[in-house]
Amino acid sequence: MDSQQSRVLVQLRDMILKGEFVPGERLAEIPLAEKLGASRTPVRLALTSLEHEGLIEQSPSGGYQMRRFTSREIADAIRVRGLIEGFAARLLAEDGAPRQLMRELHECLDDGDKAVNKPTMELDDYAAYVEMNDRFHKLIMDGCGNSALRRVMDMLDGQPFASPSAMLPMQSSMEEGQQWMRQAHRTHHALVQAIERGQGSRAQALGEEHVEIARMNLDYALERPELAAELMPGMRLVAGKVRG
Repeated sequence: MDSQQSRVLVQLRDMILKGEFVPGERLAEIPLAEKLGASRTPVRLALTSLEHEGLIEQSPSGGYQMRRFTSREIADAIRVRGLIEGFAARLLAEDGAPRQLMRELHECLDDGDKAVNKPTMELDDYAAYVEMNDRFHKLIMDGCGNSALRRVMDMLDGQPFASPSAMLPMQSSMEEGQQWMRQAHRTHHALVQAIERGQGSRAQALGEEHVEIARMNLDYALERPELAAELMPGMRLVAGKVRG
């Protein structure tokens, strides 16, 4: 994939996840090429890749259109992320994590503590937590040394609201948001402890449990669609309450 095609693919994926297209909207090559300042060929190839990723679908009239996602699809993607991250943590626990990686994970824990362990979190604290959270999860995935897991996670990160911090904007708007973040960060601490102690099964279970807060955030967002669309415009692509 050349640089222009890669750039166009990243730009289009970002536009989709930010909710710049509505379900059913036709994604025509020429207008997109003009908007992105690119030729039609990389746009055409990017659209093919996005269909393969499951972000768009073929239009009955030809070409592609924006698709709608069900809440079940999002919840399933979040659950799979828990399985993948849990297994990555298990590998680190059983194979032994490098000292540098453990130092960086502990730095994440310290940064998270500073953000959540105060009477009231400000917006800057939420932003700091999001940055720390993304860094923490990336360290575990990159550190486990399993390229197949990394490829699966890259695919999941490209799905709406399946990445580690995708649902966190909802927490800044809710009364329980800081409490949920503290709970999630306690799991970060426990996960690092399990890795240090070589407790593979415990690390995997903690990774799977950790994503339940993201699923709770999804439920909260679906119950408040107007607020969710304001905080996370991409929620306009998601329909329906999670069942089961």
